[in-house]
Amino acid sequence: MLPDRAPTGISGLDRMLEGGIPKGRIVVAVGGPGTGKTLLGMQFIVNGIKDYDESGIFISLEESKRHLYQAMNRFSWDLSKLEKSGKFTFVDASPIRRSPGEVKIGKYVVGKRDFSMLGFINTIEQLAESTEAKRIVVDPLATLIFQYADLYERRNAFLDLMESLTATGATCLVTMEAPSRTTNDFVEEEYLAHGTIVLQRMQVGRAMTRVIQIRKMRMTASDDQPRPYKIDDSGLNVFADETVF
Repeated sequence: MLPDRAPTGISGLDRMLEGGIPKGRIVVAVGGPGTGKTLLGMQFIVNGIKDYDESGIFISLEESKRHLYQAMNRFSWDLSKLEKSGKFTFVDASPIRRSPGEVKIGKYVVGKRDFSMLGFINTIEQLAESTEAKRIVVDPLATLIFQYADLYERRNAFLDLMESLTATGATCLVTMEAPSRTTNDFVEEEYLAHGTIVLQRMQVGRAMTRVIQIRKMRMTASDDQPRPYKIDDSGLNVFADETVF
């Protein structure tokens, strides 16, 4: 019996996933700069609201609200309107733009003098409960967990975050920078997450092609072949019937 799905609303990608991401699971989107990781996360949230009546939380650990909202205007997504409807919650959780005295996420103070992982995950749980969020995006994860120099501490921090996200019952997408230009190397978080979607730019002949691949997805039989995709005024478009080579 197939698990319930949270369709991404990107038809080609949903076809590769037997209808969408298994509900309640955590998927890592890995890619280099400019591959569309943030766009994928926002499209997952926006489509969830518009097409499936599922409220969502977008947690930005890098991009400011003003800059991100401006960038998403290209796709005709009125995030301010969605926010006013109560279906969309934007969280500016960047420790870079905060004073050393405190870090605020929405109306909550989540850390004193340092960026507290415990405070961060507690706030996620509170927001998910108060907004009844069914979808959560954390973008990019590296900004949060790479504050831990020790690999053991980093792994534990990610496990704590996974446990917290799983406890919300929401379907979650977190983004990570690829460790290399080819994205052939795995990041530690991939082994711990329920699924991995890889976005990359690949040279095919003389042209550069955007390629998406489902490297791992538990609870579903997924298409693991690299498939081309493009970014246009509607967002990400995945061509599930086309091959790269």
